[in-house]
Amino acid sequence: MASETLLLPGDPAPYSVLNPGGRAPLVIICDHAGRAIPQVLGDLGLPPAVRDQHIAWDIGIARTAATLARELDAPAVLAGYSRLVIDCNRRLDDPTSIAQESDRIPIPGNRGLDPAQRAARADEIFRPYHGAVAATLDAKLAAGQVPVLLSLHSFTPVMNGFRRPWHFGVLWNRDPRLPVPLMAALAQLPDVCVGDNEPYSGRDEHGYSVVAHGEVRRLAHALIEIRQDLISDDDGVALWAGKLLQVLPAVLADSALHRLRE
Repeated sequence: MASETLLLPGDPAPYSVLNPGGRAPLVIICDHAGRAIPQVLGDLGLPPAVRDQHIAWDIGIARTAATLARELDAPAVLAGYSRLVIDCNRRLDDPTSIAQESDRIPIPGNRGLDPAQRAARADEIFRPYHGAVAATLDAKLAAGQVPVLLSLHSFTPVMNGFRRPWHFGVLWNRDPRLPVPLMAALAQLPDVCVGDNEPYSGRDEHGYSVVAHGEVRRLAHALIEIRQDLISDDDGVALWAGKLLQVLPAVLADSALHRLRE
């Protein structure tokens, strides 16, 4: 069934590319950078306070990505729409791709969608974003670089009553080339707690982006989670992006990261 028209004049673009001419052999992606909702969907039946929460986007991660892209001279591809419209880090056949409930909060605007409505969200938001990620990686490869893929997310400080101790989490699965030295370097920083596949696991393959763009292409890759309360304002972004910048240049300098995995 054909999709309906979703995005109208005046709606934001489905993605943005920061520093597209960045020369580093690195591509940064943010699946949950934005919290826009298409005009035709209204507010999805949610009050503003809910649309500002973590269920709608990864708080602080867009500014963190912008800092890293600038300082590392790398392109960054940022998704523009709320994960509540469609989650760019889920397969389209995943039940949570268009969530009817998130963190026990019902999403009225996602109930009872027909195939054309679901297809519109995939065709006008999900596919353009992932097309931009693929094009950015292709451009690096065409220029003779084998890039590293770094996916950035943020996580809540408390979940189900448990106060999460980690400042950073590094999620990974089959390819240790980037995550293992990255975790070791972060752990050497004073007063930094690093989670190995915490607070989520990269081994359950629930996420889509690093699998589709990293594993499938055999590129070195990792997903970094940063605790949201640490990067909720400009000072926090500067501090915690700064900690990543203390370790990433040396880690990324390893030539083994810039070969396709055998």
